[in-house]
Amino acid sequence: MSRDGSAGGTGRDADAARAEMLRRVRLAVGTRPPGGGVARDYRGVGARPADDPVGLFVERLTDYRASAYRCGADEVGATIAGILGERGRTRICVPHGLPARWTAPGWQVVGGDAPPDPVALDAFDGVVSGCALAIALTGTIVLDSGPGQGWRAVTLVPDYHLVVVRADQIVPAVPDAIARLDATRPMTWISGPSATSDIEFDRVEGVHGPRTLDVLVVAEGR
Repeated sequence: MSRDGSAGGTGRDADAARAEMLRRVRLAVGTRPPGGGVARDYRGVGARPADDPVGLFVERLTDYRASAYRCGADEVGATIAGILGERGRTRICVPHGLPARWTAPGWQVVGGDAPPDPVALDAFDGVVSGCALAIALTGTIVLDSGPGQGWRAVTLVPDYHLVVVRADQIVPAVPDAIARLDATRPMTWISGPSATSDIEFDRVEGVHGPRTLDVLVVAEGR
């Protein structure tokens, strides 16, 4: 305020400061050389082929502390049953559209046209689902809520998740995945079990998703 108690001085000072700031902006912009084109020499689709995408994918899964299994196309149901038996998981939910040959009697289909109840989902021992695709280089599984994947909560709330990935769904790198995915769909990208670390690097699992992730890679066919 001015000495006489008015705010006039402050207003004039603010106007002057604003004018000076804009003058400097115009000066900087006016003397800047014109921008060149954006370099497009980064890796794109097909730039990183994998000699053994399935093997690389499984290796990355292990790095992320997920468990990987393999089987043939005609062994999926039996292999899933064996994995769940070893884990002691009996009360299983599945999303709509999961192939019936992968399921077992007593499993419950959840989250059809209406969002599932998170409290009810939390009572299950785990969930079995398919996926949209997987990325070999990063060991990432992508879900897009398509058939056999369901609502996002179905695969995030239960503490255990078993994902079935066909070998023909594994792409070499992220650009290849982006090229195949529909960006308008709700996607979840999963790289290993849910985990986070605090400032002292103490790892805590199961914070914002399943604590345990098993991945079954189907070697051939559908």
